[in-house]
Amino acid sequence: MAATEENFKDYKRVEKKALELLAEMRATNGQTVDIELALLVAIFELHKGTLPAQTIGSIIQGHLKQIIPYYAAP
Repeated sequence: MAATEENFKDYKRVEKKALELLAEMRATNGQTVDIELALLVAIFELHKGTLPAQTIGSIIQGHLKQIIPYYAAP
């Protein structure tokens, strides 16, 4: 298997876990804004101590630029 295929499979496994976590968060009847903020905090915590906050924000913005077209499509 090519490295890119393996990387994609790894990504899909992590994505599946993230969506399961989202379902659990929704089940707690949390407000949407609370869930959004908690997920963003999790990203900052993922990089805490290794990257400055500005860099983490840039990473988030870069990822958003990539996925927005996917979700904007009809």
